[in-house]
Amino acid sequence: MPAHPDAAPVVVPTAWSWRLAPALVVCLAAPAFFVLRIPWLGWVLLAVGLAFAFVLGRKDAAARPAPVAPGAGAGAAAGIRPPSLTRDLSLIAAGLLVVSAISLKAELDDLAMLRFALALGGAVAVPYVLSRWVYRDRAIRFPWRGGGRWTTFQWVWLAAVLLLGWLILPFYFITSGVYLNWPVVDTPELIARLFVGVGAVGIWDELFFICTCFALLRRHFPFWQANVLQAVVFVSFLWELGYQAWGPLLTIPFALLQGFIFMKTRSLTYVVTVHLLFDAVVFLVLVHAHNPGLLDGLFLV
Repeated sequence: MPAHPDAAPVVVPTAWSWRLAPALVVCLAAPAFFVLRIPWLGWVLLAVGLAFAFVLGRKDAAARPAPVAPGAGAGAAAGIRPPSLTRDLSLIAAGLLVVSAISLKAELDDLAMLRFALALGGAVAVPYVLSRWVYRDRAIRFPWRGGGRWTTFQWVWLAAVLLLGWLILPFYFITSGVYLNWPVVDTPELIARLFVGVGAVGIWDELFFICTCFALLRRHFPFWQANVLQAVVFVSFLWELGYQAWGPLLTIPFALLQGFIFMKTRSLTYVVTVHLLFDAVVFLVLVHAHNPGLLDGLFLV
């Protein structure tokens, strides 16, 4: 995914640094908001993480060599400022604050769907607008056309996602009873609303957790650290959405794999396709669970 000419340069991250601490604190606000459901704790963690990042940024700036004037030769590169951790974490914090403003309980009435659309849309739009027009660093991009042609392995993985979903998801939703976290869908209209809602949230997941949180963290940390941090946020959101009981045994690997796939493919289109195929099975399982006999021949449970 080539960088935009106006994008801030990305430094090569070191394996370990104190900069990881404020990022972890900010990401831990997600389980405070969405798992523990203690808003004030989430606010405190965001404030502490951003303050910590600011202090570290000031120390780094004081120790950094003075910028070199343009045209000064090969040494000019030493004067390029690395991305600001405080700014990037503030973008993640802004998105979390917007999402945490609403209840994530799955509902299908008009008001609930409008609430979801505004909150989830705002959680993507606000960080993007801040990055592009306030910070002017274009740190957030959505590479729909990135990654080139899909390889044979990528096509095979899409088929594997459907197979794994068909094998695992009915057992998880029905035996754990978590399908009850979603509203009953027993009419064509409700089934259609569920289809739209599940798909829309799936697309949003990749826009926010991967293209926003993961991409911002990747500017500062090695892949595996950035991926674990985004998974903390991703899985926490899915928990409140309804993937509870032993759901994290599924959602943690899924979140980590989506980060890995995005790093390898640089294609938002591909990770969205993976997610939508998985969510298509989720949709069918929820319809099956709420309507015994309707899709009995499709699943093993």
